[in-house]
Amino acid sequence: MYRPAHFREDRPELLEAFVAAHPLGTLVVASADGLVANHIPMLLERDADGHHVLRGHVARANELWRVVAPGTPVLVIFGGAQRYVTPSWYPSKRATGEVVPTWNYAVVHAHGPIRFIEERDWLLALVGTLTERNERERVAPWRVTDAPAAYLERMLRAIVGFEIAVGRLEGKFKASQNRTAEDRAGVAAGLAADGVGAAERDELVRPP
Repeated sequence: MYRPAHFREDRPELLEAFVAAHPLGTLVVASADGLVANHIPMLLERDADGHHVLRGHVARANELWRVVAPGTPVLVIFGGAQRYVTPSWYPSKRATGEVVPTWNYAVVHAHGPIRFIEERDWLLALVGTLTERNERERVAPWRVTDAPAAYLERMLRAIVGFEIAVGRLEGKFKASQNRTAEDRAGVAAGLAADGVGAAERDELVRPP
């Protein structure tokens, strides 16, 4: 990924927080039939040695786990806020006219080898953790144990897990860092006028 210095982000804690906030990853794999992409919610965690790992699962009916050999390098892309930025929002347009359109966005890429896991207890732990993370803000959180035991077992047999040992985790937060404070304020005001919410605006014009 092309990452000019002013958009580059490598701080682990910020990348971890970004993935936690945007857990739907695009898993890209080179197969014998060409590039294959799947969109999968994932967990970014650390193993016993402190290294990053991504965990998730695919449907057993998905050929991915059959056609991709263990240890194959893969890429996972996590996308956050993204918006078109018009030059009309820059105060500098009126001063010099030397402005062009652009696109602000935030992404994190994870690279590493993948392996697939069919162990029932591993899968149960994974879906339990995924569920807890996505239900914890709800007034009445749904739990895996709310499902009938026989139904749960059928569902577990219908999935295959995967784990990616992340060798490289890199972020690009393109948030007008290369513009003046006045231009960044203009972008924030323009986004607000277009109805973009505060949390999304923060990703787009206030990098961490």
